[in-house]
Amino acid sequence: MATERVTTRNDGTTSERIVERDGGGTTYVDRGGGPGMAGFIVGLAVLALVAIIAFFLVNQSRNDALRTDAVTSAASSVAGSTAGAAKDVGNAANNAAGPVNPK
Repeated sequence: MATERVTTRNDGTTSERIVERDGGGTTYVDRGGGPGMAGFIVGLAVLALVAIIAFFLVNQSRNDALRTDAVTSAASSVAGSTAGAAKDVGNAANNAAGPVNPK
Protein backbone atom coordinates (compact mmCIF):
# COMPACT_ATOMS: atom_id res chain seq x y z
CA MET A 1 0.00 0.00 0.00
CA ALA A 2 1.23 3.48 -0.87
CA THR A 3 1.90 6.08 1.77
CA GLU A 4 0.99 9.70 1.32
CA ARG A 5 2.68 12.74 2.81
CA VAL A 6 1.02 16.21 2.64
CA THR A 7 2.97 19.42 3.27
CA THR A 8 1.16 22.76 3.51
CA ARG A 9 2.83 26.19 3.59
CA ASN A 10 1.09 29.54 3.96
CA ASP A 11 2.87 32.91 3.84
CA GLY A 12 -0.22 35.10 4.27
CA THR A 13 -0.96 35.82 0.61
CA THR A 14 -0.42 32.44 -1.04
CA SER A 15 -0.75 28.90 0.18
CA GLU A 16 1.04 25.86 -1.19
CA ARG A 17 0.02 22.23 -0.68
CA ILE A 18 2.41 19.46 -1.71
CA VAL A 19 1.20 15.85 -1.85
CA GLU A 20 3.84 13.10 -2.15
CA ARG A 21 2.92 9.46 -2.69
CA ASP A 22 5.29 6.52 -2.45
CA GLY A 23 5.25 4.01 -5.22
CA GLY A 24 4.11 6.16 -8.08
CA GLY A 25 6.86 8.75 -7.90
CA THR A 26 4.38 11.52 -8.68
CA THR A 27 4.31 14.82 -6.75
CA TYR A 28 1.34 17.18 -6.99
CA VAL A 29 1.80 20.85 -6.15
CA ASP A 30 -1.32 22.93 -5.62
CA ARG A 31 -0.66 26.67 -5.29
CA GLY A 32 -3.65 28.73 -4.25
CA GLY A 33 -4.17 32.31 -3.35
CA GLY A 34 -3.79 35.44 -5.38
CA PRO A 35 -4.22 39.15 -4.93
CA GLY A 36 -7.43 38.76 -2.91
CA MET A 37 -8.35 41.56 -0.56
CA ALA A 38 -5.02 43.40 -0.87
CA GLY A 39 -5.60 43.99 -4.59
CA PHE A 40 -9.10 45.26 -3.90
CA ILE A 41 -7.86 47.71 -1.27
CA VAL A 42 -5.10 49.02 -3.57
CA GLY A 43 -7.63 49.46 -6.39
CA LEU A 44 -10.00 51.31 -4.10
CA ALA A 45 -7.18 53.61 -2.91
CA VAL A 46 -6.19 54.41 -6.52
CA LEU A 47 -9.82 55.17 -7.39
CA ALA A 48 -10.13 57.51 -4.38
CA LEU A 49 -6.91 59.29 -5.36
CA VAL A 50 -8.17 59.85 -8.92
CA ALA A 51 -11.47 61.24 -7.56
CA ILE A 52 -9.66 63.65 -5.22
CA ILE A 53 -7.37 64.90 -8.00
CA ALA A 54 -10.35 65.39 -10.32
CA PHE A 55 -12.19 67.37 -7.61
CA PHE A 56 -9.25 69.73 -7.12
CA LEU A 57 -8.77 70.27 -10.85
CA VAL A 58 -12.46 71.08 -11.37
CA ASN A 59 -12.44 73.39 -8.35
CA GLN A 60 -9.32 75.19 -9.63
CA SER A 61 -10.94 75.72 -13.02
CA ARG A 62 -14.07 77.15 -11.36
CA ASN A 63 -11.94 79.51 -9.23
CA ASP A 64 -10.09 80.73 -12.32
CA ALA A 65 -13.41 81.47 -14.04
CA LEU A 66 -14.66 83.41 -10.99
CA ARG A 67 -11.42 85.40 -10.83
CA THR A 68 -11.67 86.22 -14.55
CA ASP A 69 -15.28 87.40 -14.11
CA ALA A 70 -14.26 89.63 -11.20
CA VAL A 71 -11.44 91.25 -13.18
CA THR A 72 -13.75 91.77 -16.17
CA SER A 73 -16.38 93.39 -13.96
CA ALA A 74 -13.80 95.70 -12.36
CA ALA A 75 -12.42 96.71 -15.77
CA SER A 76 -15.93 97.45 -17.01
CA SER A 77 -16.60 99.60 -13.94
CA VAL A 78 -13.37 101.55 -14.48
CA ALA A 79 -14.26 102.06 -18.14
CA GLY A 80 -17.69 103.43 -17.15
CA SER A 81 -16.13 105.78 -14.60
CA THR A 82 -13.58 107.00 -17.14
CA ALA A 83 -16.29 107.69 -19.70
CA GLY A 84 -18.27 109.67 -17.13
CA ALA A 85 -15.19 111.64 -16.10
CA ALA A 86 -14.32 112.40 -19.73
CA LYS A 87 -17.87 113.70 -20.32
CA ASP A 88 -17.70 115.91 -17.22
CA VAL A 89 -14.29 117.30 -18.26
CA GLY A 90 -15.68 118.05 -21.73
CA ASN A 91 -18.67 119.87 -20.23
CA ALA A 92 -16.41 121.85 -17.91
CA ALA A 93 -14.19 122.85 -20.84
CA ASN A 94 -17.20 124.01 -22.83
CA ASN A 95 -18.53 125.99 -19.87
CA ALA A 96 -15.12 127.61 -19.30
CA ALA A 97 -14.68 128.43 -22.99
CA GLY A 98 -18.03 130.23 -23.14
CA PRO A 99 -16.96 133.27 -21.08
CA VAL A 100 -13.57 133.43 -22.79
CA ASN A 101 -15.02 133.35 -26.35
CA PRO A 102 -18.25 135.31 -26.35
CA LYS A 103 -20.61 134.62 -29.21
